[in-house]
Amino acid sequence: MTPAEFHAATNAIVGNIERVIEGKTSIVRLALSVLLAEGHLLIEDVPGVGKTMLAKAMATSIDCTVRRIQFTPDLLPSDVTGVSIFNQDTHEFSFKPGAVFANIVVGDEINRASPKTQSALLECMEERQVTVDGATYPLQTPFMVMATQNPIEMEGTYPLPEAQRDRFTARVAIGYPDTKAELAMLDVHGTADPLADLQPVVDSTTITRMIQTVRSIHVSDAIKQYAVALVTATRQSSDLRLGASPRAALQLLRTARAVASFENRDFVLPDDLQNLAVPVLAHRVLPTSDAQLARRTTDAIISDIVRRLPVQTDRRR
Repeated sequence: MTPAEFHAATNAIVGNIERVIEGKTSIVRLALSVLLAEGHLLIEDVPGVGKTMLAKAMATSIDCTVRRIQFTPDLLPSDVTGVSIFNQDTHEFSFKPGAVFANIVVGDEINRASPKTQSALLECMEERQVTVDGATYPLQTPFMVMATQNPIEMEGTYPLPEAQRDRFTARVAIGYPDTKAELAMLDVHGTADPLADLQPVVDSTTITRMIQTVRSIHVSDAIKQYAVALVTATRQSSDLRLGASPRAALQLLRTARAVASFENRDFVLPDDLQNLAVPVLAHRVLPTSDAQLARRTTDAIISDIVRRLPVQTDRRR
């Protein structure tokens, strides 16, 4: 894909989503970066700020298969992955695919389901396949899980296990809109639902080509060393009892490639890793009890690590 084609597709997707989500360009671009990095996105915030709307707008903007799962305490793992049903006519079991068999899976309020149901997504997100009754079924390509989550202090929620959080490439918080954006929202959303009029602007083939373009972005050895240094620093931090995994370093580089392509570069800069460190790393680490007593968030701890860690490279390709 040529740079002109790539940027035309990027601008079309971002512009289409911003017809629904007001004043959150950076969040929208990060969500698209995760898609092109072949990752998964966790949107965490209080109710009513547009978490589900962002996920649905992203899914609608791409002409591909989309399934939505409303996670509830009584949701079963088979509702997510599928189940084998006995056919009385053929006297054989046939597989009925679950909601996860789609290009984009929107998981609404994922932490309202039990840990048993949450675990049904582990194989899907990492290996992009589903195993039921000993048979393995590949998922569609591209494949992305966009899950929304209320903060765990909200009533009736289950905290996501570490293995589940680590499979999400990035975690974002939409936050409250500014006054201007909120006034615009009242005008746009006050009389109609703009999501109902949203139309796809690209297809799955275009997304696949964009992903291939992102894969070709150059990453120097110095940038790779810096990425490893960042995740190693989280494992050595006195404020963290669980540091970032090797998967975190891999997904940090993949997302940095997507961000570089957005800025019309064919190489990754240290700034890309620094800007992505909090959304990509903060949800994977666990603070110590002392850090929690001091009310230090993982976002603040990761930001401190980025600020203190020297960049042992220049900004040349």
